[in-house]
Amino acid sequence: MATDIEFSYGTLTAAARRHIRVFQIHQFLDRFAMGLTVAVVALALTDRGMDLFQISLLFGVYSLTTMAMELPFGGLADSIGRKPVFLTAVVASVISLVLFLSTSDFNVLALSFAFIGFGRALRSGTLDAWFVETFKAAAPDVDVQPALAKAQWANAVGLALGAVLGGLLPDVLGGVATRLGFSIYDVSYVASFGVMLGVFVFTMVAIFEKPRPMNVPALRHGFARVPTVIKDASLLALRHPTLSILLAALAFFLMATNPVEVIWPTHAKPMLDDGYANTVIGIVTATYFFSIAFGAFLSPHISRVFKRRHALTLAAAFACLAGVQIALAWQTEIIGFVTVFIVYSVILGVSETPASSILHRCVDDRQRSTMLSLRSLIQQLGGALGLVLVGAVAEVYSTPVAWSVGAVFLVVAAILILVLVKRLAVDAE
Repeated sequence: MATDIEFSYGTLTAAARRHIRVFQIHQFLDRFAMGLTVAVVALALTDRGMDLFQISLLFGVYSLTTMAMELPFGGLADSIGRKPVFLTAVVASVISLVLFLSTSDFNVLALSFAFIGFGRALRSGTLDAWFVETFKAAAPDVDVQPALAKAQWANAVGLALGAVLGGLLPDVLGGVATRLGFSIYDVSYVASFGVMLGVFVFTMVAIFEKPRPMNVPALRHGFARVPTVIKDASLLALRHPTLSILLAALAFFLMATNPVEVIWPTHAKPMLDDGYANTVIGIVTATYFFSIAFGAFLSPHISRVFKRRHALTLAAAFACLAGVQIALAWQTEIIGFVTVFIVYSVILGVSETPASSILHRCVDDRQRSTMLSLRSLIQQLGGALGLVLVGAVAEVYSTPVAWSVGAVFLVVAAILILVLVKRLAVDAE
């Protein structure tokens, strides 16, 4: 595997620097729109009369839709172009928001969540692949990991600021919404709708991709090629030892970390006074996203410590996460919990781009979107399995025991990546 030139922003061409800035703005806006609803979705559903079981079912609809459509639409993006598929994803997100705002009926809400999953599946592996390919064309042989870290930073900051504003808007403008006959949480959804329209316009204007045939025969051909693209990408993952090990490790990584990301509010809330518990949970949610952004910012610097050996960086991150997850599990006071949770979130941010860098160096442009979708699918499967296993342990024993058991999956992931370190070292000789 060839070694890339070390990244230096100042020495990049003007085109490469502009490309990074455009993608950062795009990622910020897209995730900001999502963040506006992340903070209030459970509250908004409760306000619509949904119980916890119905809320779980709605998120199940989202997950199933995403997993069912992940690979087919990654393959379509490789066939007909990344920009048109992403624009379709934005349209799906807008439809989901309109449906959500229009109803309190469970069936219609389920359709809304299906459109959210549809949009997520369409997004996966589209403009990320476009960014890497265009960057490599503008800056040949330059290490892409720091550029990915800049995009990840913008991504996380967008989510964080969106979560803060999404939680604030109902308190500030909820009275106006109520007088107009809407839920106070609808204000955040209307704001997300407006920003999502802005994302559509920005994508149309600022994202440039060499156009591919978009007539009916071309679309039919694109859909017809999807099974072949999926088969080729899956075979590549199975036959390419680096990709196989990486994807397996990422599945174990999500098995450990996804239950923490989902369950932590229920674990932390009893540590708080009822009078301000929800406010603190909202602030910690935003801090979580900011910490991931800070971790993404640190990632290239940490990678230099490991001499830009991304697999070694990833192995160290997974090993650290295992220890920190156990420490987090046994915190009983809110100050200690938040402190450890911030450290945990920073390491999550550090771990993202080394994995992406390894994957992108193993894949050709024609399969990049599909491989990103395959990665997302495997991670979602790992996360879902982790939720079931860790949730069952938490139900029988306790959340600290469940998270500690989950840390074992991180140890397995770290061991797999260490195997990958040795393989990459052999390949480099």
